[in-house]
Amino acid sequence: MKKEIIIGANDSGQRLDRFLMKMFPELKTGTINKAVRNKDVRVNGSRSEAAYRLVKGDRLRLFFPDSMIEVRQTDEYDFMAAGDGLSIVYEDENILLSDKEQGLIVHSDNENSVDTLINRIKKYLYLKGEYEPQSEHCFAPALCNRIDRNTCGIVISAKNAEALRILNEKIKNRELIKKYICILTGKPPKSEDILTAFLEKDQNTNQVRISNRKTSDNLTIKTKYKVLESFGELTLAEIDLLTGRTHQIRAHMAYIGCPLLGDGKYGSNRINVKYGFKMQALCSYKLMFDFKTEGGILEYLNRKCFQVKEIPFLEKYKQIKERRN
Repeated sequence: MKKEIIIGANDSGQRLDRFLMKMFPELKTGTINKAVRNKDVRVNGSRSEAAYRLVKGDRLRLFFPDSMIEVRQTDEYDFMAAGDGLSIVYEDENILLSDKEQGLIVHSDNENSVDTLINRIKKYLYLKGEYEPQSEHCFAPALCNRIDRNTCGIVISAKNAEALRILNEKIKNRELIKKYICILTGKPPKSEDILTAFLEKDQNTNQVRISNRKTSDNLTIKTKYKVLESFGELTLAEIDLLTGRTHQIRAHMAYIGCPLLGDGKYGSNRINVKYGFKMQALCSYKLMFDFKTEGGILEYLNRKCFQVKEIPFLEKYKQIKERRN
C-alpha cells in the first residue's frame, strides 16, 4: 500500500520516526526504523533518516503492506458524546483558558469516562470548525496542566502544536504563575509563609504522604500561603504553588494541621459534615503569564493576568461567616 502524507504546521518540527509512531501506534518502533532504512519511507521523493525533523509542506510517501496500515475513515468521534458545559475565561487562536467545574475530570479515568474537560473542549472547537480531526495526522487540542476532579478553576489548553510546545516549556521553567483560593480548617501558625517538605505518592491508594525528611523515593515540595482572613475554625487563604506535585496543596496544608474544608482524603470528615462541604474548597482562580524568555507566537500573552469570574464555594463561606457573627 502506498500512502502519501503532507506535513502540516502541527506536525512540523517532529522527528520522522516519532511522527510515524504517533501516526501508526500499532506498529513497533523496530518496524518503523526498518522501513526507514529500507527506503519504504521517503521524504520529498528521497531517502531520509529517522532523526530528520519534519518541515511544513514535506511530502511523505510510505510503501507499507496493507496489513501494516489501518486508515481511520469516520466522522464519528468519541468526544461528541461529552457534555456541552464549558466556561471560558479567555480564548484566542492559540489557547483556551477554561474554568473547570467541580466534579468534572480533566482526562479519561480508569472508568474510561467520555465526559471530560478535554473532550468538551474538543467538541466545542469541532463545532466551531477550529478542530478537524480528519485533517490532522497526530495533533489534537491538549491540556497543558491539570487539576483534581473536585478542584475548580483555570485549566490551560493549546489549540495547536506550537502553542502546546511553548506552554509546556513555560510551565516547566516556572514562567506561569497559578494562584489558588482555599478554605482551611484551622489557622496556620503565620499569616504568610513558604513551606518546604517532601512528598511521596502511593500508587495503590492514589494518596500522597508528606515528610520533613528527604529520601530517595520522595520529591521536594514548596508551598507559599497567605492568610486572607480567619474566623472560628476556618481560614480563607491564597496559595501559590512553587512546585507542582500531585495533591500538593491538599496534603501539605493537612500536614501543618490545616486541611482543606471538604477534603475527604486529607481533611476532617467531622468538620466537613458540620459545614456541609462534600468537595474540597479549592479553586485555581488566577493565572499570570510571567515569561523570562522569548514567548514565540505567545509573546503577546506576557504580563497578562486572567481570573475566574466566580469562586463557587465563597458564597457558602460568607453565609457561614454571617451566621456566626
